[in-house]
Amino acid sequence: MNFGLSESQRILQASARKFFSNECPLAEVRKIIESPHAHSEELYKKLAGQGFTGIILPEAYGGLGLGKVEMVALLEEMGRALIPGPYFSSAILAGSIINEAADEHQKEKYLRPIAEGTQKATLALVEEQGSWHPNSVQMPAGGTTLNGTKLFVTDAAVAGTIVVVVRYHHNDLALFAVDSKAKGLTITPMPSMDLTRPVYAIKFLDVQGELLAMGAHARSALHHGLNIAEVALAAELTGGMQRGIEITVEYAKTRKQFGKPIGGYQAVQHQCADMYFFTEGSRSSALYAAWALDNQHPDAEKAVAIAKMYASDGGREVGNRSIQVHGGMGFTWENDCHLYYRRAKASEVMLGDASYHRDRIATMIIDPVEVSTTTLEEAFALD
Repeated sequence: MNFGLSESQRILQASARKFFSNECPLAEVRKIIESPHAHSEELYKKLAGQGFTGIILPEAYGGLGLGKVEMVALLEEMGRALIPGPYFSSAILAGSIINEAADEHQKEKYLRPIAEGTQKATLALVEEQGSWHPNSVQMPAGGTTLNGTKLFVTDAAVAGTIVVVVRYHHNDLALFAVDSKAKGLTITPMPSMDLTRPVYAIKFLDVQGELLAMGAHARSALHHGLNIAEVALAAELTGGMQRGIEITVEYAKTRKQFGKPIGGYQAVQHQCADMYFFTEGSRSSALYAAWALDNQHPDAEKAVAIAKMYASDGGREVGNRSIQVHGGMGFTWENDCHLYYRRAKASEVMLGDASYHRDRIATMIIDPVEVSTTTLEEAFALD
């Protein structure tokens, strides 16, 4: 097995790093997060121009049709550059679900604009329980009419389409596509630690939606899309960790105490070594999970959960150590450390924190017969 990126994947990653360095340095990130909804339409058009908005979406609908490993290579660079805006919510999270759930007509209507970057989308899943597990969904749909509230919906203010998870016939899950400008829909900002990825509460009052999938089809599409998004988020967290190491090591080389750089002290060296350990482990986990998804490997389900679990813990720990090495100045506005730490803390809980995924892994290990003899959507529904 080749444990590294191929030549074409390395070229993609290198070109992405150069692009983000030129088009969205940290000074530009700071400018964007001070704008309404932390979104730059100009930057998003440039992302679309590079083909990034359709990287894993089918060529038949305007995408590039690349694999999950290429996605991981790109998302790591996005995390390293701290790219703000709705890219992840639209091109990865909502886009993957629509690709699995929608019929041909609906893909032309919803998926092609996402792939081409002319429309943004997001997923409305979480309710007042705060759980990312689909079994926690209680919001009902009567016919095509939706009533209820969804919380922690990322980038909802700039999304044109909202994929909503609801309870439908026979109390099963269903996926609806809703126009963000629909009558009866109210979008309200929520407090968020991550300034680059705002979250919103959405209230639905007799809102009309279009059914994408229901029952086993909806569960399977949601499951598949969440798996892809979890791996992508793990890769993004890894990129943030990598940049955290670079910032911290550079600071440790130049900051002096008692007449010599603080990097010369063993206690600081241990902190930096721990950061490297977490980052490399997260990178390996994300790459393997992506490979497993691409190849439909029997370990794919566990690999995805492990990648998100490890990245959730790793992002927090790397952030902690980066702040500690910098001392009090690490969380001042002028320093960049806190921006990465904010992203890491928000991404830690998004799509399920480490405890959520440890429970998921435990279910697969403790009762492997039950899990292996069910379909994917049935396994995902197990409590």
